[in-house]
Amino acid sequence: MAHVLVIGASQGIGLETVKAALAAGHRVRAFARSAAGIALSDPGLEPFAGDALNGRDVAAALDGIDVAVQALGVPARTLLGPVTLFSDATNLLVPAMERAGVRRLLAVTGFGAGDSRDAIGLLQRLPFRLVFGRAYDDKDAQEMRIRRSSLDWTLVRPGILTSGAATGRFEVLADPATWRNGLISRADVAQFIVGQIDAPTHRGQAVVLVG
Repeated sequence: MAHVLVIGASQGIGLETVKAALAAGHRVRAFARSAAGIALSDPGLEPFAGDALNGRDVAAALDGIDVAVQALGVPARTLLGPVTLFSDATNLLVPAMERAGVRRLLAVTGFGAGDSRDAIGLLQRLPFRLVFGRAYDDKDAQEMRIRRSSLDWTLVRPGILTSGAATGRFEVLADPATWRNGLISRADVAQFIVGQIDAPTHRGQAVVLVG
């Protein structure tokens, strides 16, 4: 079993990944500023209060880790202003992982990041750009930094996120010709991530996930 660091562990895909990794028998270090408020009880869980933009916090969190999962998000209210969290946090995380010898990184970005932007339908492009443009420009920079690294990475690009339990019925689209948008639950994204901890079949790839 792996010792997994989940960055952004207090909510969303990060929290679902913590739950799924614990259920799979992994040890989990749950990194978030509000880590103390994570309402889970498991002997394999280690809440770790820290700031993803603080280099000392990130370096300390990587001690003894086998796999890092980066699952950061920003509040919807910030989307209309400048967004730099994704690239700033990645610019700290990647060299910290390289120094620590932690090779495996699973980073959650989103459908529309990087070269998947070209797969957005014509009718969706303008509203996508108006609402998510600044955040996804920053996700582009995040992905580019990861691709330039020496790490063993996978870029996880979910479609439109929903709540609810994992279904196990989702598609992993690795071929750019097949990329499309679609609904997928956060819990199913977490199932994919944990599956890649156990059996890393998408090393060095960016994959789109849809239900």
